[in-house]
Amino acid sequence: QVQLVESGGGLAQAGGSLRLSCAASGRTFSTYTMGWFRQAPGKEREFVAYSSYTGGRIYADSVKGRFTISRDNAKNTVYLQMNSLKPEDTAVYYCAARTKWGTLSARDYEYWGQGTQVTVSS
Repeated sequence: QVQLVESGGGLAQAGGSLRLSCAASGRTFSTYTMGWFRQAPGKEREFVAYSSYTGGRIYADSVKGRFTISRDNAKNTVYLQMNSLKPEDTAVYYCAARTKWGTLSARDYEYWGQGTQVTVSS
């Protein structure tokens, strides 16, 4: 069983930055694909980025060039650096993990954190 705990959310102004962290416990972190998803009110949960255990990183088009996912396997932590924030980035951000290769579908991820709120004001 893997437990995920997100932190780092909060309020930012448009154009500002935030960094989210997700600490994992349980099985070997380096063997997991780690993903970030987000869900805005009234919308479905959507893919943001993932960091595969093979080293690959994929981003949603909406965040490409603004967000960076990274991981520190020694600390069992994955990060999401969010720059040039926009009001449309406002959502609850979730960290997720799966034991296989990276995918964009939330249903493929086995473990989830509780989420952290990100609010971007205009």
